[in-house]
Amino acid sequence: MNLLRKILFPFAILYGFITSIRNFLFDKGILKSTFFDIPVIAVGNLSVGGTGKTPQIEYLIRLLSDKYKVATLSRGYKRKSEGFVLADAVSNAEILGDEPFQFYQKFPNVQVAVDANRTNGITQLLSQKNKPQVILLDDAYQHRKVKAGFYILLTSYGDLYADDFMLPTGNLRESRSGANRANIVVVTKCPNNLSEEKQAEIRLKLKLNYSQQIFFTFIDYDTVIYGKNEKIAVDEIKSESKLLLAGIAKPKPFFDYLKNENDECLIFPDHHHFSDADLDSIQNKANGRKIITTEKDYVRLKDSKLVSQLYYLPIKSMFINHQQNFDVSILQYIKENLES
Repeated sequence: MNLLRKILFPFAILYGFITSIRNFLFDKGILKSTFFDIPVIAVGNLSVGGTGKTPQIEYLIRLLSDKYKVATLSRGYKRKSEGFVLADAVSNAEILGDEPFQFYQKFPNVQVAVDANRTNGITQLLSQKNKPQVILLDDAYQHRKVKAGFYILLTSYGDLYADDFMLPTGNLRESRSGANRANIVVVTKCPNNLSEEKQAEIRLKLKLNYSQQIFFTFIDYDTVIYGKNEKIAVDEIKSESKLLLAGIAKPKPFFDYLKNENDECLIFPDHHHFSDADLDSIQNKANGRKIITTEKDYVRLKDSKLVSQLYYLPIKSMFINHQQNFDVSILQYIKENLES
């Protein structure tokens, strides 16, 4: 694969040129962006997959939903519906997509919507009788047709955009210079003991401008796994033989946190739709053992034949330091831009 990516280097140059021209046209106003008179926060990344957008959106929901009427708007990747959909009691992962359905299940006081056309999605949300005060755009950093008021750019500690290259040679969706649009850069999936010295090294490497803030977060795993009718302490389940199952972009940390030498790990593609044959195969491999999966996979599997032996492990995004500064920046932006 590395050799193939090197062979495709000329296409990466071409792709980078095309995306740079597109961004230039948006920056100069030749291609039009729509701005809304409501706080809109876009969360995204320069690279494809696996930077921790879902826990970052959930952090923002927890920060804001007690103070404001919050809505999330996602594309609804790999959903089987079309157009604008506002989550309701009949919604499921096939209608909304994995992450939006997870938001809907966890945060019943938040409006959850999907629409590939973010301009239409925001317009539809604002036409609701109970319209939101704040909209969180999930995975919308490259969606230039909407001009968000605040941009949060995520980059993984082990895969910094400064060390990456354009698709298909690397994993970047656009040039590294796209980071200039960010108000805040969050380095995700860090070691939880990342030193101040290492943080300073990364700041220099990312070459942020004076107005941009940078923060460092790590993934914190719950101490309990949850099934349909019970919960079990992680310390108890770690020593038990089990089947670990993940259909996410980068599952290694999840496996490493739970597995022992007697466990079996099953990996499926990110956002995988599990077929009946998949379910039969998983059940056979589990052979009566508990099946532990990610929260994102659980929302697709919780109504399947696996439910009696199925559990999930929640995660949260946690700040290594300066969490209060992050919170203040977000709250100040909303306070200054909220309609009176």
